[in-house]
Amino acid sequence: MTGTGHEKSLRLGFDETRTRVVLRTTDAFQQELVQLAARFRTGGQLGPDSASVSLDELLADLGALSSWPDPAGVEWADDLRELVSGVVRDAHTVQERLAGRETPGEVTPDDVPMLLGDTWKGELSEFQRRDIAKLLSLQHGANFSVPGAGKTRVALAVYAAQKAAGRVSRLLVVCPKSAYESWRYETAECLIHPLRINVLDGSMDQWAEVLVVNYERLDRSLSMLAGWLKTAPSMIILDEAHRMKLGARGTYGAACMALGPLATRRLILTGTPAPNGSRDLENLLGFVWPGHGQRTVVQAVAGGDLAHASTVLRPLFTRTTKHELGLPPVQLGLRYVDMPPLHDEIYTAIVGGERSGAAREDLSSLGRTALRLLMAATSPALLLEGGSRYEPLAYQLPPMEIPEGSSLYSLMQNLPDYELSPKYQEAVAIIAENAARGRKTLVWTTFVRSLTTLERMLEKYSPAVVYGGTPDREEQLRRFREDPACMVLISNPATLGEGISLHHVCHDAVYVDRDFMAGRFLQSLDRIHRLGLAPDTETRVTVLAVRNSIDEVVAASLERKLEFMGRILDDPTVQQLADLEEEPAVAAGLAPTDVEALLSHMGGS
Repeated sequence: MTGTGHEKSLRLGFDETRTRVVLRTTDAFQQELVQLAARFRTGGQLGPDSASVSLDELLADLGALSSWPDPAGVEWADDLRELVSGVVRDAHTVQERLAGRETPGEVTPDDVPMLLGDTWKGELSEFQRRDIAKLLSLQHGANFSVPGAGKTRVALAVYAAQKAAGRVSRLLVVCPKSAYESWRYETAECLIHPLRINVLDGSMDQWAEVLVVNYERLDRSLSMLAGWLKTAPSMIILDEAHRMKLGARGTYGAACMALGPLATRRLILTGTPAPNGSRDLENLLGFVWPGHGQRTVVQAVAGGDLAHASTVLRPLFTRTTKHELGLPPVQLGLRYVDMPPLHDEIYTAIVGGERSGAAREDLSSLGRTALRLLMAATSPALLLEGGSRYEPLAYQLPPMEIPEGSSLYSLMQNLPDYELSPKYQEAVAIIAENAARGRKTLVWTTFVRSLTTLERMLEKYSPAVVYGGTPDREEQLRRFREDPACMVLISNPATLGEGISLHHVCHDAVYVDRDFMAGRFLQSLDRIHRLGLAPDTETRVTVLAVRNSIDEVVAASLERKLEFMGRILDDPTVQQLADLEEEPAVAAGLAPTDVEALLSHMGGS
C-alpha cells in the first residue's frame, strides 16, 4: 500500500504531557498501526486509527519505524522532529568523541570569547571556557561541576552564545529560591545590558527575556510556561537539577519532562547528579536527551565496570572538580560514641517495636521507621511530643536516680532528666574547643527539636539558628558572619544545604546526625568548602555516630553512594568523602556536670 494524494499514512506528534508520542493513521493502514504499536513495550491503542508510545522508547528504537510500509507517507510534527534530530545529532557527536574522532562544529576553549556576542563582559576562567566549549559542541548538555565552579556563569554564557547565533531569544530558569539572587547577580555582572528578568512569584512580565521559577511552582504554572516557551525559540536551564531526579515518577520531574521538548536547547546544572545511584542519572540525562540519555546510562553501568561506565558517559557532561579549583583538602573525621545504659535500653526496645510492626514492606512506613530510629539514636526523648515540635528537651543536672517499675514511656519522658545525649555531649565539647581557638562552628542536625535543644545548651556562644520556621533567616546568617560573639550556627541540610556560602568565616562543621540522602550531605559540605578559600585553610568536618545503631547503617549507605558517584564522575575527591577517618571521641566519660564545668571554663577564658 502507498499513501495517496496529500494524505499522510502516519503522523507522529506529542501528547499533552509531551512524554508520549501519538501515532495517527488512515483507515487503510489501521492494521499496520496495530503491528507497529505492538513492537513497543509501552505501545497501546487509543482507537482504531491512533496509538501512543512513550517518547523514551520511541527514541531508543527509531529503527522500528523503518517497517512502516509507506515511508513517504510519514509526517512528524515540527516540535517532535526538532527534538528527535537534536538527540540523534548529539548521540552521533558522542560516538565520534568516544572513537577519538573530531566532529564538525566542535568548539574549542579558544573559540568561546568570540562566540559570546558583543554584549558579554563577564570574566571566564580557563576551566569555565573549557566547559562552555564542550557544552556548545552539543545541542543539549549537562554541567556537573562542583559548587563554586561558576555553573551559573557557564550556563549564561551558553545562552549568550546561542542568542548571538540567532538560535534562541529567551531563557527559562528553573531553580530553588535560594538561587534567585545568583541569577540576578550574574545577568547584571556578565552582560553590558542586563537581561530583563521576571521571577515568577507574582504577575507575569510578558516582555521578560529571562523567566525564573522555583520547582515548587512548576506544576501549577505548567500551561502558562508551556505557552511562553512556544512563543519564541527558547532555552531551558534546570539549576540544582537533582531536585527532579525522580523523573516522570515525581511531581517536579514530570513537569520538567513536559516542558523540556518545548525548548530549542536544554541544559542541566548540578554538582550531585547521582545521589542515590544510576537511576537518578538516568532521569537527569533522560530530560536532556530523551531515549538516548537513559539508554546510555543503563548500558554503561550494566556490566558493573564503573571505570568503563565513566568513559562512556564522560562525553555527555562536563565537570570541574574541587581538585581543579585548587581547593585545599577537607579533613573528615567520624567519631563513634556509646549510648549510656538507659538510652541503650530504650533504643533496643524501640527497635524491637519497629521490628514487630505490621507494615514492614510499605516504603513510607519504612521511611518513618528510619526517621524514628535516627531520632532515638540521638535522643529517644525527641520522639515524644513536646509543647510544640520546636520545644527544646529540658536537661536537668545533676542526674537523678531512676524510680523502680517505670514503664518505657515514662523512662523516655524523663530521659533528659537522667542522661545527656552522648551526641550532644560530644558536639558541645567540639564547639567549646573550637570557640576557645576563635574558630566558628557550623552544626548540622536533621530534627528541629534537636536544633532548639542545642541552641539552649550553647547559649553562651550566642548561637544563630536557621530552620524552615525561622522568620529572620538573613539576620541569623548575618550575625554568624559578622558578630564575633556568635560562634555557632545550627541548621539542618534541608534548609541550608544549598545556596549559601559560609567559607569566609567558618571552617569547622559537626554533623550531629545524617540521613540517607548522599546529595544533601555533599551539598551541605560545600557550604564551608568552596572556591575562595586561602590555600592554607584548614577545613575540618566531624560526623558523630552512635555505635550499634542506625547511624552505622547510614554511614555504610552513604559510603556506597558516594563511592558510586565518585567513580561514575571520575572524581577521586568524591570517593575520598566516602571513606571517613575514624577518630576518638573527646567527650567520652564526661559527666553532665563536667560538660557544664567545661562550658563555664571555656566561656570564662
